[in-house]
Amino acid sequence: MPPKKRWIAWVAGAAILVVVVLILASRDQAPEVQTVQVKRENLSASITSNGKVEPVQPFVAFAPFVTTVERLDVTAGQNVHKGQVLLVLNSAEPKMELAKARSDLLAAQAQLRDARAGGPPAQVAQIEGSLKQAEINLANLQRTEESLKQLVAEKAAMPVELEQNKIQTEDAQASVNSLKQQKAAIAAQAAVNAQSAVLAEQQANSQIATYDNQIKSATVTSPIDGTLYSLPVYLGEYVHVGQVLAEGADLHKVRVRAFVDEPDLGVLAPSQDVFITWAGLPGQVWTGKTESVPKEVTALGVRNVGEVLCSVQNSNMELIPNLSVDVRIEVSQRQNVLVVPRGAVHANGLKHFVFVVNDDTLHQREVKLGIADPTVFEVVSGLKEGERVALSGGITLHNGMTVTPVEANQ
Repeated sequence: MPPKKRWIAWVAGAAILVVVVLILASRDQAPEVQTVQVKRENLSASITSNGKVEPVQPFVAFAPFVTTVERLDVTAGQNVHKGQVLLVLNSAEPKMELAKARSDLLAAQAQLRDARAGGPPAQVAQIEGSLKQAEINLANLQRTEESLKQLVAEKAAMPVELEQNKIQTEDAQASVNSLKQQKAAIAAQAAVNAQSAVLAEQQANSQIATYDNQIKSATVTSPIDGTLYSLPVYLGEYVHVGQVLAEGADLHKVRVRAFVDEPDLGVLAPSQDVFITWAGLPGQVWTGKTESVPKEVTALGVRNVGEVLCSVQNSNMELIPNLSVDVRIEVSQRQNVLVVPRGAVHANGLKHFVFVVNDDTLHQREVKLGIADPTVFEVVSGLKEGERVALSGGITLHNGMTVTPVEANQ
């Protein structure tokens, strides 16, 4: 073989030998595994979720009738005091209806007076006058009849005179009876009219009260000292009955409605510490307490949640109603307890275990866990302070495995 080819063959063989040696060396080298030391810490277990800010005692003004916004005296976000005028609605229509209702009331009251007097005064007076005259006429004819009877018996008067008087008496009696019937009919109609008038009077009074309230409610005022956090109407806007005109509250203390997932509900209790954060003010934390434990679970998108009401101090009034916030509820605390990172704990059914590192060898050991936070578990039993445990990382660990321990960055 020429010298040049021998040199090339020698170099290639050396390279192959180096590769084989490196492969054999790598097979014998133990994998690197990050480890941490079991230590003691103060641990707080908490639940994190999302929530909505709500006022504690809000006031909401609604449109009392169909109308338009005539005047706006405030703007959204403004601080207001009790009795301050917020806006004024156009009240021309209820004022017109109020005048009509008052006119209807006067008519009903007049009708009621006539009815209670037995009928229209002029008609009643006419009937009573005619009846009185008819009764006087009848009485005179009856006395004349008695006199004529005596005179006829004494032959001092003709029988035809008595007969004529009887006819006149019967006519007078018929007239009296007719007038009495007319008076009774007027009285009966008056009784009916009285019931109708009473109803008309009641209806008119009710309408007067309604329109009077509408006119008064057209001027919308604040019932409290607080902040007007919503003013969803504009000048000249057409509003319908029940439409929200303004919302306000004392925002020094607000409530957060936290939506806690169903599995976390069992550890909740009243008066637990609550910490609120908002993306709009990073680093700011508001504190409060849980008020009550939810009594039911409702669907929220794909989640089943319980709604937990939390009272929150808001002295600077930076939290406003309807903000979406993050909520952390502290459910328990442990002082000076053993902890291990979550990445060191493995599960086998309901049991948990860790891999203790001893003489570069992994030893599987069962542990009993307590509370947890997002990064660590409390270890109730199975480990001692100062022992080292392995973090799985991307390597599958097993009992008796030889490793190269590397201190994890914590």
